[in-house]
Amino acid sequence: MSGLLALLDDVAAIAKLAAASVDDIAANAAKAGSKAAGVVIDDAAVTPKYVTGFEPARELPMIWRIARGSLVNKLVFLLPAAMLMAAFAPWLVPPLLILGGAYLCFEGAEKVLHAMGPHDDHSGGPDGSHDVGDPAHLEEQKVKGAIKTDFILSAEIMTLALSVIETDVIWIQGVTLAVVGILITAAVYGAVAIIVKMDDVGLWLTKVGRLGMTRALGRGIVRFMPWLLKALSIVGTAAMLWVGGSIIVHSLHQMGFHWPEDTIHNLAHTVGGGSPAGDWIAKAVIDGILGLALGLVLVPLATRILMPLFGGKNAAH
Repeated sequence: MSGLLALLDDVAAIAKLAAASVDDIAANAAKAGSKAAGVVIDDAAVTPKYVTGFEPARELPMIWRIARGSLVNKLVFLLPAAMLMAAFAPWLVPPLLILGGAYLCFEGAEKVLHAMGPHDDHSGGPDGSHDVGDPAHLEEQKVKGAIKTDFILSAEIMTLALSVIETDVIWIQGVTLAVVGILITAAVYGAVAIIVKMDDVGLWLTKVGRLGMTRALGRGIVRFMPWLLKALSIVGTAAMLWVGGSIIVHSLHQMGFHWPEDTIHNLAHTVGGGSPAGDWIAKAVIDGILGLALGLVLVPLATRILMPLFGGKNAAH
């Protein structure tokens, strides 16, 4: 009898430990997910452009292929790399975050310059997509391009998540990163699927709706979707610049360079009037301006020096 009681005590202790571990994973995953929110917004805003212009029947299969590639990026490549870094080189996290932040600033600034400068929508795009006549080949190119872009954003998400996990237990870190990767991928590509299919829903309502109000709703959805996609592009660009600037400043702080973050904090407190919401908005705007300024410096450096050096897309220009 005493042996049975001892066994039950052991089972209860294991259950309590497991429950505590689950709580740790959930808490760390929630914190990591909120930290990566800006990159997630950018990911959700960027992806729809890869599937627009294709036959409606191909949109969801393309999104599924991109989502599957995103999961492979996160779970097969980035998760083991993050675990190795956490175990053997945790000092690499801030420099890698700075590199990722710089990439976001570059991408955001490039989008701003593209929007402000003259461009011909019928000419070949930067990836040469308009020059491709075969729809299947174009689809393959777009999917590969989306997965490649996702790899950069996923690396940023996983590194950000790793930087805020408050435990040294390696398996909890791994499970937390896996949970964050799966949930974020489901959220991003679920939202993308809804966005790209809303115009089809609107067209369907205009055709099958028996009430004038239903058909009017369908027409309203169809008219609204181009504006939504434009708004998402603007939000995604703003998120790139804000998140990129914020990541760089905070990572420099972690590396011992405190004055940029302290200066921005004091300036935001002055501009924001001391209220939490005002300070947060002021800091986000300052981080975004800093991200844009850095990106404007990086664009010519990357397009005129680095890309031609490594045979990038601007090498021929």
